[in-house]
Formats: sequence, C-alpha cells, structure tokens
Amino acid sequence: MNRYIANAGVCSRREADDLIKAGEIKINGKIVTEMGYQVKHGDIVKYGNRKLSREKMVYLLLNKPKDFITTTEDPNERKTVMDLVSNACQERIYPVGRLDRNTTGLLLLTNDGELADKLTHPSNEITKVYQVELDKPLTTEHFDAILKGVTLEDGEIKADELAIVTPDNMVVGIQIHSGRNRIVRRIFESLGYEVLKLDRTTFATLSKKDLPRGTWRFLTEQEVIKLKYFV
Repeated sequence: MNRYIANAGVCSRREADDLIKAGEIKINGKIVTEMGYQVKHGDIVKYGNRKLSREKMVYLLLNKPKDFITTTEDPNERKTVMDLVSNACQERIYPVGRLDRNTTGLLLLTNDGELADKLTHPSNEITKVYQVELDKPLTTEHFDAILKGVTLEDGEIKADELAIVTPDNMVVGIQIHSGRNRIVRRIFESLGYEVLKLDRTTFATLSKKDLPRGTWRFLTEQEVIKLKYFV
C-alpha cells in the first residue's frame, strides 16, 4: 500500500507508512492500518477526501542555479526549484534530496517515491561528484587529510576520490557518497577554507552533460532503467 500511495504522488514510501499507521488511508470506505496490505484491482484508495490513483512516473533532471531553495514550497516566499519546473508536467513531482541555496548543479525530481527513498537512504551510498572553488589553494597536507578522513562534529568523513582541477589548486573535484547535511562545505571549512562555489556535476549515474544551468530535461527510458539498476 505504501508503494501505491507514493506512486499516487502523495509522499515518499516512508512517509506513506506514517499515514497508514495514523489511520489516514481508507480502502473501499474502511480505514486500513495493515502495513503490508496489497492494493487490488478495483480497490478505491482515499487519503482524506482525495481518491488516489497510480500516476505516470516522471523523472526530471534539473541543473539548479544559485538562490533557489530545494523544497516544494517556502513560507517566506523565496524562489524554489519548483518555480523552475512549474510547466514541466501535471504530475506532483518533488526533489530527491537537496542542494542548499548557494549550491548549484544536478537535482533529480520525480514522483517515484520508491526510487526517491532508495537514492536518499544512507545504506545505498549513492555517489555524488562536486566541483569546489576555494578562497585559497588547497595544500598537499589538506589534500591528503581529506582522503584519509577528517573529523567533524557528527563524526569522521573522507572523500572517495579527490582531484585538483586548476593549476592554482583553488578548484578541486571531490567524489563522496555521504548524504549528511552540507557535508562538502563542512569538510573544507573544517580545514580553514571558504567554499566560494559548489557545483554538483554527477549524481548516481546522471551527469550535467548538455544541460545548461537553470534548465531541465526528462530522463530517457535508458537512464531510468540504469538508475534503478544502480540502486
């Protein structure tokens, strides 16, 4: 049932579990709190007064610019990533994970709650690659430290891979699989650097190739298959 609710575009599967437990879901007019209930053909599933139906699955890749919040809505009426994809489809899509306001780059939006859960669950260790512009050259000592592991307030973290991008050592590429909040910025800040620009260039099997900043496109069928196989 949680998959059916997620596919209807209401929320993720984990959030759907909470709705089921709370008695928010009715099937054929009766509240169902059984977590493993299999929705059968002809069942009428309702959340409140809303009749749910399986939506067409939508997978959209956005190259996020600066100054947009990664959320579906903002009480302070700041610009959100949803403003950039407002005319993309009629289905209710939402961001998979988040990029902070000043971070640019790849962001996947979908109504596939099952895939979204897999891509954000820490145990799946989804790979991300970032290009980082620093306020001063990265020293050899700190380069080695990031690969070996640095200790932050929420534990140790190390890069999977690290590379110097520019001759002045002020732009580097970092590959990491942690989903911890602001993790890339915090790695460099812990060593005394200010991150001037942060751009996510790769997310799981997806790259920014041929996707200019501020634009979006739908994933191809092959990309969707590859992404699902990846996790």
